[in-house]
Amino acid sequence: MLSAEMNERLTRVGPGTPCGELMRRYWVPFAAASQLDDNPVRPVRLLGEDLVLYKTTKGGYGLIGNRCLHRLVDLQYGIPDEEGLRCPYHGWLYDGKGDCIERPMEAVPRAKFPRKTPAYPVQELGGMLFTYMGPLPAPALPRWDLYVWPNAIRQIAFNTLNCNWLQCQENTGDPTHSVWTHGHFFKYVLERDGKFDERAASDKHTLRNRIKWGDGIKEIIAQPTQYGFEKGIVYAKELGAEQDHIHRHATVMFPFYTNTGSPGAPRSEYQIRVPIDDTHTLHICYQVYAAPPGVKAPEQNSVPWYEPPTHDANGKPIFDYVLAQDAFVWWAQGDIVDRSKESLGRTDIPIILLRKQLDEQIGRVEKGLDPMNVWRDKSPDVIFGAGEPPHGWTGDPATFNPPKVGQDYRRMYHKGFAIDDADRYGPMLDQIKDLHRKIEESGLAVAPQKKVEGQLVVSE
Repeated sequence: MLSAEMNERLTRVGPGTPCGELMRRYWVPFAAASQLDDNPVRPVRLLGEDLVLYKTTKGGYGLIGNRCLHRLVDLQYGIPDEEGLRCPYHGWLYDGKGDCIERPMEAVPRAKFPRKTPAYPVQELGGMLFTYMGPLPAPALPRWDLYVWPNAIRQIAFNTLNCNWLQCQENTGDPTHSVWTHGHFFKYVLERDGKFDERAASDKHTLRNRIKWGDGIKEIIAQPTQYGFEKGIVYAKELGAEQDHIHRHATVMFPFYTNTGSPGAPRSEYQIRVPIDDTHTLHICYQVYAAPPGVKAPEQNSVPWYEPPTHDANGKPIFDYVLAQDAFVWWAQGDIVDRSKESLGRTDIPIILLRKQLDEQIGRVEKGLDPMNVWRDKSPDVIFGAGEPPHGWTGDPATFNPPKVGQDYRRMYHKGFAIDDADRYGPMLDQIKDLHRKIEESGLAVAPQKKVEGQLVVSE
């Protein structure tokens, strides 16, 4: 449990709050570049601030305060210009630095205007738009592996969830929740709806594997890594597991990333929990479907986005795919969970580490230091979230065939298994199925599994 004061420290994200100031030291992903294809201007709420994202007629991006300094008109209805965004009321023009650089119909329209609107730099990488809302100079934009991986299909899923960001991120420190949320609960939902035999007949169905993960748990492990922390479950045959082994859970990259799968795999993703404000989270799934050497992924001119539904047309929650199950338990904790009333157990060891790490990094910012995962001069060409290259890394993605990690069903979307993930709603699903089919036919789907001291290490 946490004190009420510590809970406030780790959850509140507005300007001037401890966690809010930490978040403002990072390039925060917040939109897909393709979200501006139909309308080059869209409202954005991020870290408790109301902003407007726009794309200029020359193709540049800006993120500024949402109110014109003249008569406070909402700039989400503004007009893109070569140099910035114009207010639709009287044409006042704002550039990407927040300066009002033109006031038509005034005596000296190009005279310097003393007031500025909030403005934050925007960069694009891998089809994602990032902004930096902290003190300048801004650090380098990190080139995390999935953003830069070649020969791959991409799509981006966005959901707005009515709960605090930390409830979502703490899920990444909970390697045992899969047994019930994605195992027993999934089974219950399909049985209740009369779909179990139709959906879960295969022994490779995700709920069958996840239920087995509850057998023979000896201990939970968690330890810091270069970029975050790793965690997993140690199983013992004497306690009921099929064999002695370690199940390594998804990699955590501070402050708000979880990486499921691995770079170069037929399916991997970043789950990113971006604070909109204290009680709302922008949940992003950055999904990557990579082809191995010898198989060509189709070219993409832009990365499409989609919003997987969490409720049906009647407002009833959808529970029959993994991400929707996660979202449900996060918001079922309330807007901001009162951690002073919780009762933690042995399965919560990674969550305790997550909270400690978050508090430590907030403390670094309070001392005037950079927190972890900030690159001041230049980002490495590729940053592997696990802290080291994957097993068998050749130094060249074009020749790298990744080890088999993750669950079998996530490389078999062409055999109907996409239905159990949010990916089933994605605009690239047909192309992904075709790619998975080609990978299987090529016989190059994965390299041998990695062995560590006789124990199989598997990542969810």
